Amino acid sequence: MKKRFMTVLYHTGMIMGSFIMLYPLLWLLGSSLKTNEEYFASPYSLMPTTWAFSNYIEGWGGFARLTFTTFFRNSILIAAVSTLGTVVSCSLAAYGFSRIQFRTRKFWFGAMLLTMCLPSQVLMVPQYLLYNSLGWVGTYLPLMVPSFCGNAFNVFLLMQFMKNIPGEIDEAAVMDGCSRLQLFGRIMLPLVKPAVATVAVLSFMGSWSDFMGTLLYLNKPRMYPVSFALRLFSDESGTNYGPMFAMSVASLVPVLVLFFIFQKSLVEGISTTGVKG
Repeated sequence: MKKRFMTVLYHTGMIMGSFIMLYPLLWLLGSSLKTNEEYFASPYSLMPTTWAFSNYIEGWGGFARLTFTTFFRNSILIAAVSTLGTVVSCSLAAYGFSRIQFRTRKFWFGAMLLTMCLPSQVLMVPQYLLYNSLGWVGTYLPLMVPSFCGNAFNVFLLMQFMKNIPGEIDEAAVMDGCSRLQLFGRIMLPLVKPAVATVAVLSFMGSWSDFMGTLLYLNKPRMYPVSFALRLFSDESGTNYGPMFAMSVASLVPVLVLFFIFQKSLVEGISTTGVKG
């Protein structure tokens, strides 16, 4: 009886905890199907009394002949290029730090880790001045090019996986005639797939939801991604909540699909379990 009681108590606690975690998502989904009048009348209820599916049609219609098809296409372009740049640059940097011995390795590794201590707000003004002097403001370049310069956290994450790979593998590959680039592409990357998938998913999610970068560097509505286009539902006359919530739900779909596809690799990569023998 005691074991059954503990089992019931455990599952009850897990269900309650899951509901608390999912409540914001359920609230957003329910609110996307409410009219503005019903939303103000009962903002905390999860179930709408009248199902306003027209919010999705109205929201997808967008603004000034710009539908959310355009905004989704912009988001996919920015997130895909940024993810590619992050994966390539971070994996190369991690490979260099973890597998290649050079004289100033510890110095540069420490300098890389120090960049994690800088708040992003400190870098906004100098970065904007730099990109403005290069003529990049008003283009996608400030949102894409920095991803090809690496990220300290992602480099460190990939390094933990690469360090767990036995060095004998490198020696055997070199004896078989592999160059450094072939060793990296044909042997190292396949062995660290969970970590690479983790970096790719985290990079895609961060780029997909980036609001501040769009606010700083883009000035044409036809170039806006979804994260910034949602702001257009609010103006001086008020906020159209139903369509805004509907498009917020739609913006979650690509991220959720990507997460569920790579869920196993993502969990394994974050836990940094290393290489299976």
